This record gives sequence, C-alpha cells and structure tokens, in this order.
Amino acid sequence: MAPDSEAYVLILYYSRGGATARMAAELARGVEASGIAARLRTVPTVSPDTQASLAPVPSEGAPYCTLEDLRQCAGLLMGSPTRFGNMASPLRYFLDQTSDIWLEGSLTGKPAAVFTATGSLHGGQETTLTSMMLPLLHHGMLIAGIPYSEAALMRTSTGGTPYGASHWNKGHTSDLSEDEITLCRALGARIGQLAQTLSQTTQAAK
Repeated sequence: MAPDSEAYVLILYYSRGGATARMAAELARGVEASGIAARLRTVPTVSPDTQASLAPVPSEGAPYCTLEDLRQCAGLLMGSPTRFGNMASPLRYFLDQTSDIWLEGSLTGKPAAVFTATGSLHGGQETTLTSMMLPLLHHGMLIAGIPYSEAALMRTSTGGTPYGASHWNKGHTSDLSEDEITLCRALGARIGQLAQTLSQTTQAAK
C-alpha cells in the first residue's frame, strides 16, 4: 500500500469470481519489485435497483477507488472480467465519472496497461483488453502491452496476450497458472518502471 504522499501505480479493477483480484495482487508484486508503490483499488457493483446503495467501504478486499486515487497516480493498471467481449459495467460506470480528470489532463502522458479474465479460452480476452484501452487513450495515457521478449508469452497454454495480462478460468477456478503469474508480474514491473522514468522526465522538464 502506498502512503498518500508517495508516488504509486494505481491498480484499478472489478472482480466478481476472484480471478481478476488475484491478477491484481500479482501485478502489484511486479509493480513493487520495480521500486514504486502499488495502490490496489476496486469499484462497487452496479445495482439494478436504483434505490439500492452499498456501504461506502467494502467488507473485505481492496477499498473502493476514488477519483483522487486516479487523478494522482503515476501509472495505471486497469482490469475487468469479460462481459460479452467488453469490460464489466461497474468499471465502465466509474470511468464515466472521470470527465473532470479528462478536462484537467491529469492522466496525460502517464503509462497504463490492462488485464482481464474469461471463463473460456476464446471468451473475448483480446476485445476486452483493446476496448479497455479506448477511454485511457482519450485521457492521453501511454498504453503498454507485454512484449514477446517475455518468454512466457510464447509458451503459455492458458492466459497471456501482447495486449495485456489475462487469465483463462479453466475448470471454473480462479487459480492462476505459472505463466499467467509470470506475465502479470512482468506487466506490473513494466508499468512501474515506465511510471518512474516518465515521472522523473516530467520533473526534470519543470
């Protein structure tokens, strides 16, 4: 966890069955191995009952993300399970509230990457990853994927794409494969390193 005054990479995700949350934890390990703090944050579910209201703090797991968490991050890793080839509605709902951050340009020039999990091998991983990039591009963020210099990307028989980290929920288990863990940590480290380099460049230019 990053103290409020410390530079951090925000790991923002929504998880229903636990797989995306496990990926977020492995990404955080990669981020922190690069020498910068990781801040794990989730978003509440969207209720079909317009009168329903969740508690302001979740009973377990990561805290809910605030707009300030996003505004002040040095880099972003964003993840969601696949919902018909796209991100889940709770994450989409959160992003729809970021117009002020977009107007300010607070995320412009900061690195970002995406991650996802699916229940089937061809369940929309790549469309979910690429569609999650679109709002980040509108925010002026610099999108990074996983390069093929990561050997696990070539040998994986589960999740893992050049567009971002992924998990195949084979057998309906949220357990990550060794290759998926390796790729999550590699992507976390890459964004961590980019966040530090770009932050230093920005500070030197001031």
